[in-house]
Amino acid sequence: MLLSPIGVAGAANSPCRSPRCSATSPPAASAACRRSPAPRPRRPRTDSSISSSAQRRRLSTGSSSPASPPRGSTPSSAPSSTSSPRRASTPPHASTPLIADMLVLALARASKPLRAYDAFLLAGESHPRHRPSTSSVNALLAGLVGAKRVDLAEKAFRSALRRRVSPDIYTFNTVISGLCRIGQLRKAGDVAKDIKAWGLAPSVATYNSLIDGYYKKGGAGNMYHVDMLLKEMVEAGISPTAVTFGVLINGYCKNSNTAAAVRVFEEMKQQGIAASVVTYNSLISGLCSEGKVEEGVKLMEEMEDLGLSPNEITFGCVLKGFCKKGMMADANDWIDGMTERNVEPDVVIYTILIDGYRRLGKMEDAMAVKEAMAKKGISPNVTTYNCLITGFSRSGDWRSASGLLDEMKEKGIEADVVTYNVLIGALCCKGEVRKAVKLLDEMSEVGLEPNHLTYNTIIQGFCDKGNIKSAYEIRTRMEKCRKRANVVTYNVFIKYFCQIGKMDEANDLLNEMLDKCLVPNGITYETIKEGMMEKGYTPDIRGCTESMTFIKHAFAIGST
Repeated sequence: MLLSPIGVAGAANSPCRSPRCSATSPPAASAACRRSPAPRPRRPRTDSSISSSAQRRRLSTGSSSPASPPRGSTPSSAPSSTSSPRRASTPPHASTPLIADMLVLALARASKPLRAYDAFLLAGESHPRHRPSTSSVNALLAGLVGAKRVDLAEKAFRSALRRRVSPDIYTFNTVISGLCRIGQLRKAGDVAKDIKAWGLAPSVATYNSLIDGYYKKGGAGNMYHVDMLLKEMVEAGISPTAVTFGVLINGYCKNSNTAAAVRVFEEMKQQGIAASVVTYNSLISGLCSEGKVEEGVKLMEEMEDLGLSPNEITFGCVLKGFCKKGMMADANDWIDGMTERNVEPDVVIYTILIDGYRRLGKMEDAMAVKEAMAKKGISPNVTTYNCLITGFSRSGDWRSASGLLDEMKEKGIEADVVTYNVLIGALCCKGEVRKAVKLLDEMSEVGLEPNHLTYNTIIQGFCDKGNIKSAYEIRTRMEKCRKRANVVTYNVFIKYFCQIGKMDEANDLLNEMLDKCLVPNGITYETIKEGMMEKGYTPDIRGCTESMTFIKHAFAIGST
């Protein structure tokens, strides 16, 4: 074995530093130290020792590589005396994952969630084994959900779990809330099921998000899920909060079940939970929508007795109730009462009043309200104009309706799809379908995207005039704009062919609907039935012919 000169000198001249060989050690210990040389103390690996080791390896392998520079020499290419050549030649990446994590957190908190998401993905690609911090992931998810990019939030959530992040209940609740907002209730439920798998327990916020999501969906099946969630919540020992009760009340009111909403409201008061203005507004709105305006007014008075101040939304809910029932005198008195309570009526309040007069066909009174708004310095918005245009269009006053559209353009108020749909409908009812097509072209020019109602109205107009060729041209134009013909579109064409006695064409359209997985509705069925009866088909004892039995069977297939 070859040794470097420095290594040999160190072994011969170094005194014995063994703890066994000290002034107080017994002779036997000293003899033992003399028999076996004391181990040489470990020194820091300097360039010289590294060089010696490298030289020994080169000599033993017969390498002809040049030796390391001698001790004390410091050429520009040589590494420093405090680090090994291997570490010096590799960039220090140890702190990069931490920096990336801090960058994600900073961007998310700076309301730049998309850039934070890009940084999060880049960190995962560069350092697959790096575990992100819970705080950075939570900030990223909250930012993406707030920016309505729930799809990216879900991807980031799954990626974080694969990278072994330690999620907390806030992590899960953020994703669940986002999925519920966009109606992805099944996915939200799956995420909620994973909470316990991670050793966590659902919180009241978890249940509130799920309950709110199912209520917004509506339907008997979703109401069943709400009941199950409430039961599970109570069994888990989680007491409903004011938010929970508010979600329940709002959900019942949106589903036209104010009786259940009132029961929940009373239960809320019995548990000593104070309702907020938002909760009162939800219940008042539900009651007034069902025509129970007096109960809504009493509830608002109860608010004031509790020290809660009604806002514009509260007054607007009651005002809608008065207008819906045609109680316009009470509606005007109600607006006067707002001023007495130091709540100034705004454009929304006056638009509700205008819509009330429109429902009654009193367009002169509606225009008088518009003039009163102008005197008070309140400018009408697009909704205000839409109410007025709808009223004049339904009364057959096309000149006033189109004049309001011109006024909107002069004042720089952009018309929306509703505005054009109302005007197109009015023209089609007058039989002026070509003018309606010009408005359709104008929509494209101003950057508005027509919807199914727009196209179907014009198709109906052409069919009513017997111009089936132009009707099909509008359908082709609609489909080129990536709007597939829906059930209403087919119903319009089927009705046309049934009216002219071409039942084979109507039947072909019915089959085409089924081929495209469109489910015919009751209007489709009645239209074909009336057409067949007019053609002289004799109904059997059940009121159906063999052909109608076939059509019913086709409906059953389409609905499965």
